[in-house]
This record gives sequence, C-alpha cells and structure tokens, in this order.
Amino acid sequence: MNRMSQQGLHIHDLRCRIAGNDILKGIDLTVDSGRVHALMGPNGSGKSTLAFSLTGHPQYEVTGSVEMDGEDLLALPPDKRARAGLFLSFQYPAAIPGVKVANFLHAARQAERPGDLPPAKFRALLLEKMEQLGIDPSFMGRYLNDGFSGGEKKRLEMLQLAVLAPKYAILDETDSGLDIDALKAVGGSIGALRASDEGRNTGFLIITHYPRILQYVTPDVVHVMIDGRIVKTGGHDLAHRIEREGYDKIREETAAVV
Repeated sequence: MNRMSQQGLHIHDLRCRIAGNDILKGIDLTVDSGRVHALMGPNGSGKSTLAFSLTGHPQYEVTGSVEMDGEDLLALPPDKRARAGLFLSFQYPAAIPGVKVANFLHAARQAERPGDLPPAKFRALLLEKMEQLGIDPSFMGRYLNDGFSGGEKKRLEMLQLAVLAPKYAILDETDSGLDIDALKAVGGSIGALRASDEGRNTGFLIITHYPRILQYVTPDVVHVMIDGRIVKTGGHDLAHRIEREGYDKIREETAAVV
C-alpha cells in the first residue's frame, strides 16, 4: 500500500475504559486530510473521551487501532503524537500566569519542529497569523489565557493551530460558552485557516453538542455519537435535522434498528 492511500486519521474499533467503566464501545471513524468532520452528540455520549483517547490521556485504557497517515498513533506517547501532527484544542484552556503568549507559542513550535525558524522569522510568522485571524498584536505580550475572556481563549487556540499547522486538528467543543460575536470570530478563524496554504490540507474533527458553530464552519461530513458509538453519518443536512428534532429521534431510530 502506498503512502497516499494511507492518508487520513483512521480509527477502527476504538474502545476506552475509565475507572472500570466502558465509555467508548467500538468507534469506527476516518477523518480525511483537508476535510472538516463534525462529531455531534448529547452530553455524556463520549465525544470528549474520544478526543483525549486519541491524544493519549494517561488514565484511559484504550484498545483498538488508530493510524495517522499510516503511522500507529496508539504506539506513540502523547508528545510524539503532537510532533507527528495531531492537535487538540481544549474545551477549557488553562491559564498560565507568568508565561507570555509569544514565548509559549515559540516553545510549542520548537518542540514540534526544532530549529525550523530562527527567532526573527518566527516573529514574522506569528504577526502574519495574528493579522490573518484578526488578533491584536498585544496578545503576544500577555500571559497565557490569564484574564482572557472565553472568546479570547478560543481565538488563542486558533492562533496556536495556525502557528503549529498540524496534519489533523481535534477541536473539542470550541463553541462552548461563547456569545454570538465570539462564535462568529472563532468560525471565521477556522475558515481563514482552511483557506491558508498551511491549513489547506489539515483534517478537522469538530466536536460539538449544539450545531451553532456549524453555522460558521460548513462540515463535509457529520457523525452522531450516542452512548459511546457512532450511530449515524451524513452530510451537513444531518446537523440541521438535529437542530430541528434533537437527539432523541435518532436515538429511537438507532434502537429500532438494533
């Protein structure tokens, strides 16, 4: 099998136990390079557990297989998964007083791509990405997420994404707690990243409970997770159906089939 045919984040029969409880019960899912996949589901369905299972949470018992562009992802420790090109945007980004945004982003880029950009070129890249995403340059001198609003924290996550330019980006409930203006700004940031040279080939997995973010980022594929399983996959119209009918109707249909 050639390298091109292996492209994609391929998840097969992924299972996860946490403190003796089965949370993921056999996930089969492929995130394609350059496409946006939305993962929707009610609270407690296992969406965030999937995100942390992929990125290597140390307390999760994970079985199954995950290949990223042909590489066995589960065989790698969390830091090497990030270096291989996997990115996670947190639902609740942590604040780190005393660590400036610019220093943090430079350290993150160096950890993933040691020595690829001298300081002057990195600063130029950072300023370019901030302009592209409509982020004020004063962000660079602020402490990481310290005193940031919810919208500022999420936009900083988008800046990290732009600077690191990963192969695959998992956005875990990026729309959580955002007002309409912040939501539009984050949606616009994702759109700008997709249009950029660095982000054009990035595969996105947008995890969300509500379809609000999907008004500003049109997914190529929508998956629905209920009770630790992917129960339905469709196009963007599936998100509209969930907005109209909720998850109970899909739960009933799935139960009837089983």
